[in-house]
Amino acid sequence: MAACGRGSLLLAGAALNWRWLRASHCLLAAALSLLLAWHCGAQGGSDRVRDALGMHNQPQDGGPVGQVEVQGLPQAQFQARPQGQAQFQAPRKNIWRLSEDPMCHEDVVRLCPKHTWQNNFAVLECLQDVREVDDEISSDCNHLLWNYKFNLTTDPKFEAAAGEVCKITLGDVKECADQEPGKGYIISCLIEHRANITEYQCRQFITKMTAIIFSDYQLICGFVDSCKNDINQLKCGSIRPGEKDVHSQGEVVSCLEKALVSEDKAISDNCKKAILRVAELSSDDFHLDRHLYFSCRDDRERFCEDILGGEGRVYKCLFNHKFEEAMSDKCREALTTRQKLIVQDYKVSYSLAKACKNDLRKYRCNAENLPRAREARLSYLLLCLESSVHRGRQVSGECQGEMLDYRRMLMEDFSLSPEIVLNCRSEIELHCSGLHRKGRTLHCLMRMGRGDKGNLGQNCQQSLQSLIQETDPGADYRIDRALNEACESVIQTACKHIRNGDPMILSCLMEHLYTEKMVEECEHRLLELQYFISRDWKLDPVLYRKCQGDASRLCHTQGWNQTSEMLPPGAVFSCLYRHAYRTEEQGRRLSRDCRAEIQRILHQRALDVKLEPALQERCIIDLGKWCSEKTDPGQELECLQDHLDDLAVDCRDIVGNLTELESEDIQIEALLMRACDPVIQTYCHELADNQIDSGDLMECLVQNKHQKEMNEKCVVGVTHFQLIQMKDFRFSYKFKMACKEDVLKLCPNIKKKVDVVICLSTTVRNDTLQENKEQRVSIKCRKQLRVEELEMTEDIRLEPDLYVSCKVDIEKHCQNVPFGNAQVVECLKDVKKVLSTRCHDKIFKLQESEMSDPELDYTLMRVCKQMIKRYCADADSKNVLQCLKQNKNAELMDPKCKQMITKRQITQNTDYRLNPVLRKACKADIPKFCQSVLNNVKDGKELEGQVVSCLKLKYADQRLSSDCEDQIRRIIQESALDYRLDPQLQIHCTKEINSLCAEEVAAQEQTGQVEECLKINLLKIVGEPCKKEVLNLLQESKADIFVDPVLHAACGLDIKHQCASIQPGKGRQMSCLLEALEDKTVRLQPDCKKRLQDRLEMWSYAAKVAPAEGFADLAYQVMTSPSKNYLMGLLALGVCILFLLGMTCGRITKRVTRELKDR
Repeated sequence: MAACGRGSLLLAGAALNWRWLRASHCLLAAALSLLLAWHCGAQGGSDRVRDALGMHNQPQDGGPVGQVEVQGLPQAQFQARPQGQAQFQAPRKNIWRLSEDPMCHEDVVRLCPKHTWQNNFAVLECLQDVREVDDEISSDCNHLLWNYKFNLTTDPKFEAAAGEVCKITLGDVKECADQEPGKGYIISCLIEHRANITEYQCRQFITKMTAIIFSDYQLICGFVDSCKNDINQLKCGSIRPGEKDVHSQGEVVSCLEKALVSEDKAISDNCKKAILRVAELSSDDFHLDRHLYFSCRDDRERFCEDILGGEGRVYKCLFNHKFEEAMSDKCREALTTRQKLIVQDYKVSYSLAKACKNDLRKYRCNAENLPRAREARLSYLLLCLESSVHRGRQVSGECQGEMLDYRRMLMEDFSLSPEIVLNCRSEIELHCSGLHRKGRTLHCLMRMGRGDKGNLGQNCQQSLQSLIQETDPGADYRIDRALNEACESVIQTACKHIRNGDPMILSCLMEHLYTEKMVEECEHRLLELQYFISRDWKLDPVLYRKCQGDASRLCHTQGWNQTSEMLPPGAVFSCLYRHAYRTEEQGRRLSRDCRAEIQRILHQRALDVKLEPALQERCIIDLGKWCSEKTDPGQELECLQDHLDDLAVDCRDIVGNLTELESEDIQIEALLMRACDPVIQTYCHELADNQIDSGDLMECLVQNKHQKEMNEKCVVGVTHFQLIQMKDFRFSYKFKMACKEDVLKLCPNIKKKVDVVICLSTTVRNDTLQENKEQRVSIKCRKQLRVEELEMTEDIRLEPDLYVSCKVDIEKHCQNVPFGNAQVVECLKDVKKVLSTRCHDKIFKLQESEMSDPELDYTLMRVCKQMIKRYCADADSKNVLQCLKQNKNAELMDPKCKQMITKRQITQNTDYRLNPVLRKACKADIPKFCQSVLNNVKDGKELEGQVVSCLKLKYADQRLSSDCEDQIRRIIQESALDYRLDPQLQIHCTKEINSLCAEEVAAQEQTGQVEECLKINLLKIVGEPCKKEVLNLLQESKADIFVDPVLHAACGLDIKHQCASIQPGKGRQMSCLLEALEDKTVRLQPDCKKRLQDRLEMWSYAAKVAPAEGFADLAYQVMTSPSKNYLMGLLALGVCILFLLGMTCGRITKRVTRELKDR
């Protein structure tokens, strides 16, 4: 071991002049120098060197050869057998062979192929690889092999021989030729450059001697000195020289390696360096790691039979099959130890170190100013090179391929990451034990990180986040084997158009989350990974590539693998999306590409609240308090929005910000977009294709909310968003942008949208009524305000005050009525008479506003949409209902619309306040003639048509103003055709109508037949209230023929012939027809004549039975009576008699004297 000691001294002296690898090979260099020098002492040239190494194809003859005493063995020589010689032959003179020595002869014949017997190195390799119990070699042969190898590695003249064997190589590799001779540096340099050696003999020379060295840790220069204490402390030296199988002490190195990669055992720094040097030296040849070789020999034949040895290819093959069921546990354990060494020092992987050597130097990933331990770690190499790739720099394809393999390796086995093992130990033991294969343990921990299965400690969470950054599975889903296997079928069906390994595969999977194409296992693995990717914007490679410039400019970020305490990775995305939705006036917007990526990420995160880090962090308590049962996709955010007013301040702010963001770009709501895809494609496809939404798409969905293409999910989603908008006017993007300044000026401190709408609407109305020259609300705000008002009418829940006031009534009277299409409001209108006082008042006010502005009547506008386009396209929005009423009996009028118009007419006739045109026209007449009616009505009660009935009577008396008379005439005409438009008639004559006029009521079209029936059956009517109403009808009909549709229809032709020159109104045409009836020379139509005669009889009867309600009414009856002259004569006679009596009889009262007056 003297040479080994000298090698150790050389290591110390050469540390500053040559890389560590050269020093680690000092013993090997010395050994090779000694061996060749010894064999070439009496011989000259490369032929004699090749003889000594057994590398000649033909035996060499020559002069004397070097001899050596091998611990009691006779002097011997080493020379190769002739090519093709297969039989065991007697040795040549002065040539010693292992196969011929009595100590090993039987073992060689029994275990080694015949073609190896003449080559000592081939025999040595054969006997070293024996591991089976039945094939163990004898103890004597063991000792012979040990002494043979020891003498080979202690000859001081071997370096000179290397110069002969590798002469051409040294000429090409100037770096090695320039080394100082005599110190073993030349051999070290050649070993470092062995991958570039093309000279066959030189490569064989280096390879064979390396194999000898690695067969026993005691032969490795400096290893015993560096690791002696560790071997004793860890009890790794159980295999000692002198015992059987002494030449294969790879178990000692294996024991130390296991201790090195274990978190529970400590290894000295010197020994750690020595172990890693040994692992690095054995990185290219599977046979050099003796423990792994013997553990995996059968597995190599099973899985990697066709893989050529060298350059680490066998290692990689075994790594790829590590978790196969057929892999032996012993081999799997040895491979794991090897992988852990690679994690400690990437150079332990020959293929990785070779492929990435130039890139590491190019991008300064092995900078001299960094600590050695840091730059050697696999994680540092991956982070450094991944950073270069993400910045768009060119990293060789070979290096990227190697990186991909080792990133996949780290994701497959959590035990390769010391931080995970140390910081997540308790979580793994409690929740994830037994799942170590194929990345399942890591995904179990990720699931805990999401909160789906317990909770992770902070250190474990950070370790997982660091591992995700190191492996970067966002760049290539195949790195995550668990995800790859779970999602393979989804990728093949839903994402087959994307190139395999493309980062957009993950995005594609997210787009198909919760769809029919997604499978449950893939869904879980995908969300577990995305949970951690979403917490660092850099882990989405497409996002980073498109936004790194914007992030540096606007958010002051650093490099890909650098972090800042002032701006953690999660805050960068928040910064970017705040700038993504700024207007040009606000300045500093994102680039178009970056904005598109921000939108893509927001769309994906909307699928699961846990993918939004800030939201989950700030709302964790509120989620548990309010939304513990909301576990379906998208329900958690909806739940938080529903409880917005109840949330903690921080949570309310973040939910409000996200909702405000959704209002501008509703496509963020991916689940809603999927549900609404049919209606979007039919009605809103142009808006959906726009990169900038600005709230237009949601407005389109609201407008088409009840199209046949709409499905229940879409309706529910759109309605929910509308309801959320009511909580804050900022949640309506278009309304906010149009009215923001107006709200600040006119409605400060008002937050709820409905209150803001009321505030602004009131301002607009007051400005209009006061006829102000300048409206205080801007034009653009007034336009958007109109849109908001119309949208609110569609669902009672969009008017919170009304909804709260009528909630009990809804449950009582309209519990089975759906909310949409204003159906609940319509139901409440139908049962208005039985509503609670509070709800009744709200419904009445709603009807008032609808009648004043028919556009706010959602049901009317929906049912009569086409009729409005046909008949009222040019009409003012305030006069739409009037226009529809005028065209109600048009031939092409839609029956449903006609029915709705009638319903609104009935409503208007119940209370004059619901008829704004009548109210305006009769503003002076109502208090003049009907004040008594108003006085008798209690507050909050409707008038039930009493005011209209009052005005009808005054119309018959022809005492109304012209404007009021016109309106009342129309009402009388309309109600004469349809009895339902006369509320008082319906109230008092319901029984009579059902009994006397059932056939007329059942008629499909009301043409005045019910009222005609009541008139004809006047004598049969018993009830005084009903009789009075019918008598009023008769009296009204005397005012003008137009208010009597049956008579007008019967006498239409006679009016043209007999009364063409008579102006309508004031009863003039009716008087004309009556005169024609009395004129014997005029011949009327039979039907007209009969109807007129019936009317005369009815009027006569009415005059007899109808009581006068006052002096004015009495005077009117007298003046209109056929016996008017008789009655007037009697009245005059009475007056005269009274006058005469007064004149003749004097004072009736007693005269009083003046004296009495003056007292």
